[in-house]
Amino acid sequence: MKTTTTETQAQTLTRLLAAADRQHPVTITYLKEEKDENGRKTGNLVETIRTIEVYDVRTTKAGNVTLRAMDRESGESRTFRLDRIQAYTIHRTAYTVARPARTETTTVLPAATCAATVIGRELARDGAAYYADRYAILAAA
Repeated sequence: MKTTTTETQAQTLTRLLAAADRQHPVTITYLKEEKDENGRKTGNLVETIRTIEVYDVRTTKAGNVTLRAMDRESGESRTFRLDRIQAYTIHRTAYTVARPARTETTTVLPAATCAATVIGRELARDGAAYYADRYAILAAA
């Protein structure tokens, strides 16, 4: 078992990504936010142990690194914040829980032919609604 207090978040993330790449499940000790009887978060963190199968890593708007994983106990997709993982163990067995179908739409864009297109795309990633008209003009160029 590795404790996350003895390594950086980058080291933890690297090891968890390597496990995901090899499709090895991971048992984590995690600080989960407690909910009241109405389903609202209370702010109290409760320690829980889960065996998960990581399939995606994302960063939130607040800058938190999150792991999207299948929870072996419930069979459902869950999100886990990297900074709340206290300890983990990587197993040598294979994944057993089916992944959810991707519902996100991916836009295929033409290859960038000039610097303005690349800059426009980078700006559009940060503020798609604001830059939508400018992005269309740059992408058409």
